Amino acid sequence: MMKESSPTRARVGRPAEEEDAETSDETSNRIIDVAAQLFTAQGFAATVIEQVASACGAGKDTICRRFPSKAALFAAVVERMRTRTLNGLQAEIDAAGGSGGDALSRLKRIARWFLDVNLEPDMIALNRIALSEAPLLGEDQRDQWESDPITDRLVALVAAAQWDGRLGGDDPRMIAAHLLHSIVFGPSNDAMLGRMTYTSSEARDRFFDQAWALFLHGAGRSLPATAR
Repeated sequence: MMKESSPTRARVGRPAEEEDAETSDETSNRIIDVAAQLFTAQGFAATVIEQVASACGAGKDTICRRFPSKAALFAAVVERMRTRTLNGLQAEIDAAGGSGGDALSRLKRIARWFLDVNLEPDMIALNRIALSEAPLLGEDQRDQWESDPITDRLVALVAAAQWDGRLGGDDPRMIAAHLLHSIVFGPSNDAMLGRMTYTSSEARDRFFDQAWALFLHGAGRSLPATAR
């Protein structure tokens, strides 16, 4: 007599599709993490897919299925950095809003945050690649007036300070762009050239205080009508 077959056990846990999706996300994240380390350490041209594959323990075919070119992989690294920056910015905005103070004080705090985040080593390295090797990446340069979540939040802070009567001007987007030029671009370019001018917080504080004062008041003076 044949033995009665045992009842099939019900599968416990997440469906296979969800497990596969989770594993796929983990693999993609691991590839991006390793690629970010290699890109920032040795640049775009010197980094090859085989290096990424060896360092992260994934096959070259696995990487190419997710990122069809090295430029696409670099774009994923940049997008990861943009997401991290946006999350950090939102956290700083929330903290500034909870600490009290007027809209101009909040804008000043965020401007100082922008200076710090753009002087982080990983940010400097990725910006250096984006600027120096843009033709290899095959990407169009981003328009400084283009709307994106990061600049939109800064523009909103500028508009709030205008609404409070603490800033003048008409176009808050133009003022936000001018603020970034005043506060961030000089030190960022200096760091991309390998200089250590703004490494210490004291040096950053000195620069920021002067740049912020110039942003608020300008460098012009009242001149006689004949000299205008």
